[in-house]
Amino acid sequence: MPTIRALTEAEAVEHQAALCDILMDCVAGGASVSFMDPLPPAKAAGFWAGVAASVGRGERVLLVAEDPRGDGLLGTVQVVLDQPENQPHRGDVSKMLVHRRARRQGVGAALMQAAEDAARAAGKTLLVLDTASDDAERLYERAGWHRVGVIPGYALLPDGRPCDTTYFYKVLG
Repeated sequence: MPTIRALTEAEAVEHQAALCDILMDCVAGGASVSFMDPLPPAKAAGFWAGVAASVGRGERVLLVAEDPRGDGLLGTVQVVLDQPENQPHRGDVSKMLVHRRARRQGVGAALMQAAEDAARAAGKTLLVLDTASDDAERLYERAGWHRVGVIPGYALLPDGRPCDTTYFYKVLG
């Protein structure tokens, strides 16, 4: 089982290459996560630099799954804590990414549980997310998330084809 932990801003900068590798692998594998294929390394690095700065400002939690055998990072997920003033109870789950070499090994489930725990620790009682992945939908449903609905043609897949997105929520107990 992977070790899940939150990264500080400095650790996010230190692990930027591994985070870029995960993001670029997911995009190359067809994940609709805001980027087109091919994703240039500099663009991936710029994204993670922004995430690290956001962690430093306390706006989000960046969680990673580390290989217990010492083979680096297997996946990552973020909980966006910074919400409008009329939604202080809500957080967004963002960029749930698992490297293709680590899929179907419980990494995603462990990351999602840690995201929920981090949100609770931050005083959040509601989480929301969206996905364009059938595999991710099954993961979220197994974890007790509720499907809200599908928006057709919401975004583009990395190869340029349009894709639908499904919204989910979970009330945290």
